[in-house]
Amino acid sequence: MCGITGWVSFDTEMTRQQTVLDAMTDTMACRGPDGVGTFVRGHAGLGHRRLAIIDLPGGAQPMSFATPNGDIGLVYSGETYNFQELRAQLEARGHTFRTDSDTEVVLHGYLQWGEGVVDHLNGMYALAIWDQRDEKLVLIRDRMGIKPLYYYPTRDGVLFGSEPKAILANPLADRTVETDSLRELFATTKAPHWSLWKGMSEVLPGTLVTVDRDGIRERTYWRLEAVEHTDSRDVTVAKVRDLLTDIVDRQLISDVPRCVLLSGGLDSSAITGLAAARLREQGERVRTFSVDFVDQEQNFVPDEMRDTPDSPFVRDVAAHVGSAHSDVVLNPADLSDLSARRAVVASRDIPAGLGDMDTSLYLLFKAIREQSTVALSGESADEVFGGYRWFHDEVALREHTFPWLASNFALTSENRWQVIEPGLRDALDLPAYIADQYATACAEVDHLDDESEVEHRMRTVCHLHLTRFVRNLLDRKDRMSMAVGLEVRVPFCDHRLVEYVYNTPWSLKTFDGREKSLLRHAAAHVLPRSVAQRVKSPYPSTQDPGYAADLQQLGKEILAEHDSQLWALLDRSWMQQVVNEDPTTMQAHTRFGLDLVIDLHTWLDLYEPRLVLN
Repeated sequence: MCGITGWVSFDTEMTRQQTVLDAMTDTMACRGPDGVGTFVRGHAGLGHRRLAIIDLPGGAQPMSFATPNGDIGLVYSGETYNFQELRAQLEARGHTFRTDSDTEVVLHGYLQWGEGVVDHLNGMYALAIWDQRDEKLVLIRDRMGIKPLYYYPTRDGVLFGSEPKAILANPLADRTVETDSLRELFATTKAPHWSLWKGMSEVLPGTLVTVDRDGIRERTYWRLEAVEHTDSRDVTVAKVRDLLTDIVDRQLISDVPRCVLLSGGLDSSAITGLAAARLREQGERVRTFSVDFVDQEQNFVPDEMRDTPDSPFVRDVAAHVGSAHSDVVLNPADLSDLSARRAVVASRDIPAGLGDMDTSLYLLFKAIREQSTVALSGESADEVFGGYRWFHDEVALREHTFPWLASNFALTSENRWQVIEPGLRDALDLPAYIADQYATACAEVDHLDDESEVEHRMRTVCHLHLTRFVRNLLDRKDRMSMAVGLEVRVPFCDHRLVEYVYNTPWSLKTFDGREKSLLRHAAAHVLPRSVAQRVKSPYPSTQDPGYAADLQQLGKEILAEHDSQLWALLDRSWMQQVVNEDPTTMQAHTRFGLDLVIDLHTWLDLYEPRLVLN
């Protein structure tokens, strides 16, 4: 999977900056524990940390190719799932290979097609190419944004990295956070290019960025387009089944141990079933992992988000496919542990405030990494197939805003904003910001000329999820997994599947009166009946009041710090009130507010930003 970083400076000889380049590269150590390397030519330096997955002895990076007019260097994070087919095409055109890695295929693809290589790749990737022939840097990010990539323009070039921390390790990067950046932190609309740090931008999914002496330019090479869907229901279900089977087969390719993340929901169970069938043909038994909380099943209480606990369904799937299954069971002390919290915040570079849902994911991945290096996940099926409850909430769909913010089921609500310092809350004007982002997002949607009112609305809703909502989740998954050197693959993000399902009418996505009809029927042959009929249930969160009580204790300790920068951001009086509430009756938005406070406190300590609030 790996981590990449680099520095281009057209007024500097980069051989003199090796120490700084090494420092930037070292911040990516968690992403790549298996190897380190740098490539320095003239005005460019590239850094790489390797997580070895394909061709363990031969896939070291940076990888370069010498031409008569200068070297071409590549640093690459991710996987190209069609690298074997591309290699055959390139060999037919006269290319020869020294390794069996997908990285070398991408490098030769650039030699053959130039920037057009992006049109040939199927996978998840963030990569940087320094082409010494033209003194040009090329940054490329995968279509769905599975792998992160950021850049920071400088006076005479650019800094870049898989994560902001790599850029911040360079003294040219400003550690300033302004009011404008905080709006997105609290609003969670996933604004394009957003980074919490002033001057830093995210490379957009499906985008290619070039940097040369003339400046920085962007080109979109992939976007969702409206295409008429003419396949019948049966043909559509069969096509989805065939695509998923092919995708899972490709994503099981690995030279290291692999497994599947199993929650007992439709999405992860479908991936588990397909993976089990494929591995069974190869004489292997699929390995599965789940996260759970102490006594959660026995004491489970249905709420507005979750009707049932996960554990019974996990057991059904594990028994159905015969997996070698492990449960990672956590208690409140595990979830509130400050060392785990610091690891989570450091990996995300932002105070996300998701609390136990982030910490439990981190601890799950940490436990998995002891046995596997690659994991397949059911992430993104809800965005692709229309699975969230707010897709079917008439109130949320009528509102002129992002459905996940309007829904009765939403975790993010205006109640959560009560934690913000009142003066700052007024300055942020989050409702106006969200309205502006919503209008911008809707304007990007292509529609067919003859769409009905319902189809027009639902295409917009699906587009919002595939271009905004899912990007937050993919970033979370990447950061939590790479913090422990685990590669998580997301089959539902294969662009062929996304394009196909996106253009199926909403009536076809819900043809059986249920959410995710297409997936439910396409994967029925590998699912136990209990899971095939299960209602959508999101990622689990502990219901143990002991966790809320631990948060309150941490909150009391934070309140003792009277001169903290935290109180420029958050409402101290709100904190004083909630730390004394009864933890057994604490509202969900209050607990999330406490988690946000603790995340912000941790982030301020780790990053020491300069806050500029107006």
